[in-house]
Amino acid sequence: MDKPQPPSSKQSMLEADPACPNCGGTGYLRQDLPVTDPNFGRLILCSCRERSRAQQDQARLYHLSNLDAFKDMTFESFNTRGRLGLGDTQVHSLELAFNQSRQYAQNLSGWLLLTGGYGCGKTHLAAAVANFVVGFGVPTLFLTVPDLLDWLRYSYDSTETSFENRFEEIRNVRLLVLDDLGTQNTTPWAEEKLYQIINHRYMLKLPTIVTTNLDLIELDGRVRSRLQDTDMVTSVKIAAPDFRNATADSTISGIGTLPLLSGHTFGNFSLRENEKLPSDEQKSLERAFRITQQYAEKPKGWLVVTGTYGCGKTHLAAAIGNFRAAEGDESIFIVVPDLLDHLRSTFSPSSSVSYDHLFEQVRTCRLLILDDLGTQTSTPWAKEKLFQLLNYRYEAKLPTVITTSAKPDEIDPRVQSRLSDTHISTAIAITAPTYRGGNSRSKIK
Repeated sequence: MDKPQPPSSKQSMLEADPACPNCGGTGYLRQDLPVTDPNFGRLILCSCRERSRAQQDQARLYHLSNLDAFKDMTFESFNTRGRLGLGDTQVHSLELAFNQSRQYAQNLSGWLLLTGGYGCGKTHLAAAVANFVVGFGVPTLFLTVPDLLDWLRYSYDSTETSFENRFEEIRNVRLLVLDDLGTQNTTPWAEEKLYQIINHRYMLKLPTIVTTNLDLIELDGRVRSRLQDTDMVTSVKIAAPDFRNATADSTISGIGTLPLLSGHTFGNFSLRENEKLPSDEQKSLERAFRITQQYAEKPKGWLVVTGTYGCGKTHLAAAIGNFRAAEGDESIFIVVPDLLDHLRSTFSPSSSVSYDHLFEQVRTCRLLILDDLGTQTSTPWAKEKLFQLLNYRYEAKLPTVITTSAKPDEIDPRVQSRLSDTHISTAIAITAPTYRGGNSRSKIK
């Protein structure tokens, strides 16, 4: 069956259809009943408003799932062949993991354990299952384990929800995805909370997905024993290397995704003239093209490109990176959630690079391009790491390009204050809608 698309915020509003032939836009109907019927004169919701309510519930469910940062990770976008040059065994492991994950999504029976090295596709498949089932109304939570512990720690001082309520929500949600088990700081408190959650779901046989890049022997013995229950757990090991990095090395040359966007250049950026966009939207594209091209030739200060998903901001940001790479300059292009994943992974005992080393490389690189700021999980840890990184580059006036579709009030106020500083930052707003494709390749003369 086709996977439903996540509802938009506009769809989530509980409104009647003004063109509805049944209620005429009022949203209510009066039942045709005899006067003696107890429901005579009572209004009922029209089907158009019921649809709006269902869409609102769907939007709320999607928001609570914590899947915003992983919405593009679907079964349709997963590459079962991996990178070019993989051996038959590696390709087979990808295909097996894909098929097992798809089957699990359709049945939600037992547990699914995905193991393998960093970047092999574990998170993508786990998110694909979550995106699939949440589209059908299954209450779902997708959490990296460090984020999970952040959630719990934060709830001690939160006025929004108690620790007990948050803990029960995680323990009992219909589908729980625990991504990157083993990358958390293994304090006694963390180990105990994780064990309580995992043991509770194990005893009640609640559907759970776990991903880890560790060997099971490296995990807490109590957790390991449950993950080794073959009657309960379907275990798949992915043998493929890091899809994003040919050397599978967490160095400055390995954490960026620019090689995957090598085809994004200024030469093939579409100004979408064939779409006959409104004048202001067309001008916003042309202005963005000019300013980013000028910045690529001489990076100085910060460049912040805003706009809706698919409007062209990532293409232009990648074009800057590709232009500088052709000039021999060092730069990093990375999606913000990926950056945080890389930083978290350094806490793993099997990591070949320390957190301090990686963080220092990113914050001091000659040109940093951060794509999709605001799509990351907004835990206290994530907010603090991003602020530390960006504040350093702000104080040092290091060239930085940032793209975001978030509204200003959705970004950490400390970060937003630096993005809006006109002394160092130039803001470009692309008001054109999502690009639907076409053959227009015209450039500004």
